[in-house]
Amino acid sequence: MYAASREASSRSKEALRAALTGSNGVAATTGSELFAVVDVLDDQRPLRVALADVSVPGSARAELSERVFGSRVSAATQAVLTTAVAQNWSRPRDLVDTLVLLGQLALLESASEQDRLTAVEDELFRFGRIINDNPQLEQALSDRATSPAAKRDLLARLLSGKTEPVTQALAEQVVSRLRSGIGPAFDELSDLAASRREQIVAHVRAATALTDSQRERLAGSLARIYGKAVTVHIETDPSLLSGLVVRIGDDVIDGSAIGRLERMRRSLT
Repeated sequence: MYAASREASSRSKEALRAALTGSNGVAATTGSELFAVVDVLDDQRPLRVALADVSVPGSARAELSERVFGSRVSAATQAVLTTAVAQNWSRPRDLVDTLVLLGQLALLESASEQDRLTAVEDELFRFGRIINDNPQLEQALSDRATSPAAKRDLLARLLSGKTEPVTQALAEQVVSRLRSGIGPAFDELSDLAASRREQIVAHVRAATALTDSQRERLAGSLARIYGKAVTVHIETDPSLLSGLVVRIGDDVIDGSAIGRLERMRRSLT
């Protein structure tokens, strides 16, 4: 995002926090309604452009959003939407992307209220790994020729009754608006859930499965390095031969045998 959109996004997040503060039970409704607003904006380009048109006063754009959505959403959702559309966005897509993020944050807040945030984070990570390990499922959920409704139906069959409702709602939103790899999209959601718990996420590939004791020692070591609690997500990758690879944001720590061999090869050449 350009500077204008970053500022607009920040103010929109503040509006969401204000709308949810002291309103237990509102977060789930707000998240679902924001996703419904996004669905409308994705389908209605003229409306999307009009709500982000910086040549029109913010108050007029806010009034337009009230006329279109006021009777369809709760007061909390409309308050967030009013603030968001009144901001100056660099491009309409930034407004929509921010509304998606606000919907995600609201649903994660509802999971936190029910003390289910850790479960949601873990389910999002595990489902992303399942998709990565199943090319046919990845193709079915990534195929742009398949309608969002068909993808949601597939997810419902896979997840309904087996995961937290928030996990399913977030997963459905991801596959409906997928722009890049589906695995990374689920990793981003899992990271967002971890950040909501004021933790950072370490994505770990290990040559062999780690014991609970090894996992705890790894998390403790990384927490001392980064000065913050660390959630460790681990997947087994025998191709590493031995050791493990740790990725935290842009940082990569490669302690695998295959990594050491590659470094030795480069040094010899």
